[in-house]
Amino acid sequence: MFLLGFLGLGFLSFSQQSYTINNETIELKTAIEGNLDLLWTIDNGTYRYFVRTESGNIQELVNTKDGDTRKYQEEYKTVLKNLTEGYGVSTENVNLTLYSLENFFNTYNATTDLNYNFEPRAKLQTRLGAFGGITNQPLVENPNNTSVPFFGLEFEFFEATRLQRHALFFHFRHALEADDFKYTATQIAIGYRYRFINKDRFNVYGNLKLVTYDFGQATYTSSIPGVETYDESFSNIDVPFILGFGADFRVTKNGFITFAYHDIYALFTDNSDNFPIDFTLGFKMNL
Repeated sequence: MFLLGFLGLGFLSFSQQSYTINNETIELKTAIEGNLDLLWTIDNGTYRYFVRTESGNIQELVNTKDGDTRKYQEEYKTVLKNLTEGYGVSTENVNLTLYSLENFFNTYNATTDLNYNFEPRAKLQTRLGAFGGITNQPLVENPNNTSVPFFGLEFEFFEATRLQRHALFFHFRHALEADDFKYTATQIAIGYRYRFINKDRFNVYGNLKLVTYDFGQATYTSSIPGVETYDESFSNIDVPFILGFGADFRVTKNGFITFAYHDIYALFTDNSDNFPIDFTLGFKMNL
């Protein structure tokens, strides 16, 4: 028991240390060591973060509210930007959390020291979007080439560090009918997305719907004498590999205006003879 207690005290003394900062004595733990060190503690249930330079200078990273506007001032970003200026490490998307700060400090240290090695942790990013548009149902027989409105939701998720260009998405859409095209359908799809242009302010990508579940109702012309039309409900699961592309443009810190051209061509299902029209405008946001 004495030995275990001794080892425990040794571990605590190694994992945290006392510092005097602005006449305040604080016990801080070291999260990252490099050209910039990240220190932190929990004070009365509140996380506090500090940066230590190679010269030993320690500054607290804070994010206070303006008394008049009640907006956060993000002073910590200014401190980090000044300390890392000239190395191309952006502070724009850094949050005042241990996870986000660790990623920033690791990135900076690896940029400034070739011998600094770290393996970025996988970070799952999710986005939710809503959209509306117009379609001529390019994968359905449409004799009059009638276009109808449709709307939907999309849930996208991707790994935000090493695999930012790749994403999976769940897609829900519902198309309305027209007077001369009595066909209404709902589709649920699972797909893959690749961002071949992936910038902070915008990205352009290709879509591939892998699996779809469609259900709805259609009115058909009857070949039975005395019966002009008849209604029929349908539902089916396909693996059509439907191609499309789109682009997202950042308009807020976590929000994007999105344009898309869906259902251009299906590799493993019948395509209409009509030129495909399936355009949407929408908005998506990071969750």
